[in-house]
Amino acid sequence: MKRKLTAAIGIAGMMVSIAACGGEGGGGSDKGADAKELTVWLTVDAQNNWPGLVKAADAAVKKKHPGLKINHEYYGWPDKNAKLDAVLATDKAPDVVEMGNTEMLGYMVKGAFAPLDQAKFDNSDVWLDGLKASVTYEGKTYGVPYYAGGRVANWRKDVADSVGVKSAPKTYKELTAALDKIQKKQGDKFSAWYQPTRDWYAAMSFVYDAGGAIATESGGQWKASLSSPESLKGLTEFKNVVDSYMHGDKTKDESDRYIVYGQGKSAMIFAAAWEGATSEDPKNDKSGRLKGNLENFVMPGPSGKNMPVFLGGSDLAVPVKSDAQALAAEWINAFTGSSGQKGLMAKGNLPNNKTDLATLKNDPKTAVPATAAESSWFVPMAPGWGQVEKAQILQTMLQSIGTGKKSVEAAAKDADAAIDKVINTK
Repeated sequence: MKRKLTAAIGIAGMMVSIAACGGEGGGGSDKGADAKELTVWLTVDAQNNWPGLVKAADAAVKKKHPGLKINHEYYGWPDKNAKLDAVLATDKAPDVVEMGNTEMLGYMVKGAFAPLDQAKFDNSDVWLDGLKASVTYEGKTYGVPYYAGGRVANWRKDVADSVGVKSAPKTYKELTAALDKIQKKQGDKFSAWYQPTRDWYAAMSFVYDAGGAIATESGGQWKASLSSPESLKGLTEFKNVVDSYMHGDKTKDESDRYIVYGQGKSAMIFAAAWEGATSEDPKNDKSGRLKGNLENFVMPGPSGKNMPVFLGGSDLAVPVKSDAQALAAEWINAFTGSSGQKGLMAKGNLPNNKTDLATLKNDPKTAVPATAAESSWFVPMAPGWGQVEKAQILQTMLQSIGTGKKSVEAAAKDADAAIDKVINTK
């Protein structure tokens, strides 16, 4: 569910006109309360996996507004933003649009979405921290969390059993002790923990676990903080992991991790919850050893607490050019509210709020991802964050650390300098 901030970075020019016509709307006013038509853009995830929830939301809103016509358009993730950027420069914007949570910031910075009244949405007081951050900019709410997906540890039970470890570790000390045994037994052509060096989502979990941060805000200005003592502690432990257990290519990112895991030359990954199951799919399980041998568990952090994880997911927003903002907000609440969340959970998603998340902890099938998602972090909601991602500053820093090209301290200092050049630039 991780969504890349791609097209959002290139919308500055056409957003000038959007910002100029912006104003309070969506859940914050009655603009478009008497509209006769509503257009909703969702990704094909909803069309293919939970069309009944879309119909239920339509029915709830139409019951309150007889005669209302609701149009739906569905897009694949690679296509949606290009289409959205094009229509936002016209007067034909949709009224509701689904966004990946990492896509939100660039559009909020440029004024593309209408501010919403958070209090008008179910469970908004207990939205998951990582998702709430993704819809908040400069103190205002510009979207509603839809659903989430977290990260968990996954390892091979057969490999763990071969060194006498019968159950998943509960602490970081137990984890590293088990991995040390596995690495010693398997040798240096095997990765006890396959951890791609450029995987900044995993690396920053170590940083936040140690009390550090990518950047901090004070007085409306953001400043990089990767070279703080706390952040350096997290980065140093990440380097220890890569040095000790990662015996693959140390210039790779995580994009094909599930495929590499399926080759059977590693014992563990820390990844999106879906990756383990995808690795053991017969088309990816080239070793023939993963099926029935994989186990998810909550990633313990060196701090003694559960590792804070990056939450991927989707949000719903109302374009500022929508002529039916009030109705759009009603539809979003009908779709993402209490009944909608139950339907989404039944389809294997994590909910957008802590109350519903707590119920998943009672089911063995969902307890691990639900527990892991309780502690989360999100990217700095700074106007220039998109430029930080586009320049791959974090990935470059981590590769320098992992390959030994630079010390942790030098790489972090250089990354801070690069981040500070752009992070406050709209």
